[in-house]
Amino acid sequence: MFTKTLSAVIAFIQMLCFAAGLAPVDMSVNYGGTPYTPPAVTAPMALSEHGRSDFVIVLPDAPDACEQTAATELRTYFERICGAALPVVSERALGEGQRAILVGDSAAALAMAGGETLGEEDFRLVSNGTRLAILGGGSRGTLYGVYTFLEEYLGVRWFTPKLERVPETPDVVIDASLNRTVRPSFSIRRNDCAGTNDAYRARSRMNVSFWYDMPDYGGALTYVLWDVTLDRLVPDALFGAHPEYFALGEDGARTADHVCLSNPDVLEIAVENARTAILSCERDAHFLHVGQKDNTNYCRCPTCEALYARYGAVSAPTILFTNALAERLEPEFPDFTFTFYAYNETDRPPTGGLRCRENVAPVLCGLHKACRSHPLTECGAVDGDDSFMNLFGDNEPTVAQDFAAWVTLADRTYIYDYTINFLFSAQFFSNFETLQSTMRYMHDIGITGYIYNCGDGHEAAFNELRNYLLTKLQWDVNCDVSYHMNDFLSAYYGEAAAPYIRQIIDIQTAQIRATAHAFDFDWHYQSGFYPPQTVTKLDGLWKQAAAADITDEERFRVETANLSWEFYKANLFIGKYFFLNPLRLKENEALYDAFKAHGVNRVSSFGLIPPKDEVNFIRRPYQWR
Repeated sequence: MFTKTLSAVIAFIQMLCFAAGLAPVDMSVNYGGTPYTPPAVTAPMALSEHGRSDFVIVLPDAPDACEQTAATELRTYFERICGAALPVVSERALGEGQRAILVGDSAAALAMAGGETLGEEDFRLVSNGTRLAILGGGSRGTLYGVYTFLEEYLGVRWFTPKLERVPETPDVVIDASLNRTVRPSFSIRRNDCAGTNDAYRARSRMNVSFWYDMPDYGGALTYVLWDVTLDRLVPDALFGAHPEYFALGEDGARTADHVCLSNPDVLEIAVENARTAILSCERDAHFLHVGQKDNTNYCRCPTCEALYARYGAVSAPTILFTNALAERLEPEFPDFTFTFYAYNETDRPPTGGLRCRENVAPVLCGLHKACRSHPLTECGAVDGDDSFMNLFGDNEPTVAQDFAAWVTLADRTYIYDYTINFLFSAQFFSNFETLQSTMRYMHDIGITGYIYNCGDGHEAAFNELRNYLLTKLQWDVNCDVSYHMNDFLSAYYGEAAAPYIRQIIDIQTAQIRATAHAFDFDWHYQSGFYPPQTVTKLDGLWKQAAAADITDEERFRVETANLSWEFYKANLFIGKYFFLNPLRLKENEALYDAFKAHGVNRVSSFGLIPPKDEVNFIRRPYQWR
């Protein structure tokens, strides 16, 4: 114990030295991934020359809606790039020797692609000098193949639902010997950023929409019931007549905060309500979720307590209940998957041989407890614990260990991730350096799906950048994050401002790594501590970015991003927000006006900024909610 305490004291002293500028912070930042290399062209194959093309787009003779979308998207963007409008024809109209881009599983495409087995979303890109085949294991794979071809070989980008980049060149040239198979890292991918629509989901290769079928884009994973669902499977209205259906609290009284999952009558009720929900669902949904209410008032009845003790975890009754629900409904709904949250009190995996059925998958929510400024496999600091040893001690990385245990208990395991600070969503969240290593770890231990709860509905705190990077990592956990970051920054903030923004992100990432942990629910210190010289440097970089030769729209985005830095300084009385500055109230008021002018209507996920006449500007901005 003495050794651990001494180590924590040393870490605390180091943090103070870094925060005061008495010791230099290591400013090298590694965002991870395999270094990007542009596609090679060993033998040129011209798809267009001088804005003209003799290629046609070929679909199977009976294409489905998704394959038709793939052909339309390819034709539309190809014409925007080079000006050539490629005819779309069916395979039966394909002439001998006709130069063609084959989209979908036509006989000609299958002949070029060979006999490799492809999953539903896998695809092949194959060229032979006169033809290019884009062929998926399913039609959605074909669509993703088209989007990957447009993006990686022709330079199209979909940065946000509102911002895309389409290069213009009369000559489109690819490699005549292209031969590539692509498989996504995660089979389940969701990232619904602000403004998302079906087209953007497909272009960013997200296949979970929860509530929309997306038939024109190959369909999507949708739910009959999702999120908090136990209140619909076992309605609160039953509490009056049957309090025994609900949790026995620590005080010995029944509460509707949770359901008693060990009560056999509860299972019968849930089965019937789940069956009714499935039969009445108008979506082509094949998932149903068992989600507890967002509290920790779980059942303490003797039967539940015995299960906790037997299996070593509060999650045991949830697994048993979901298994039983799935078993009862499987004969009638054999293609359904039943998921459940491993969240709050249920986030620890059980022992004692308890496993999930084949049609049951846990959705792990434990990342909301983990530090994000340090590697998941190395840092054991836990959100909500302000003790000295938690913040500075050498703790076990329990979240990573729990994930590794969960994947041994189920055939499929999904992650539900949150990657902003929900208490202070308007400030910089330092997780950019750990995004790739965390995703790679989850992929390598066998996590099969990744569902992301996106930013807070505004564009401060680099939310749009984070969303973009996560879509890249969800598709390919080995992608070059630094490359994609620079690509996004140049398009979003302007080429002249991008280098300054990149320096800001690097400095803040390194400084927070050295001086603080970053959690999803935490007070403002999680954005680190900066010595005066670093504050001055960051202020200067923000000014240079705003003064760069960029468009008014790009400058507006720079100003919006800068609000996160100003928010942080105002909360900690830094610079012009110093508490003895007689103009501090005016500066706070100006910051409020800037938030509203840039469409940032909340500084926390738990409430909007109140009207101006209700704000006391003596108070720091984190209290404007």
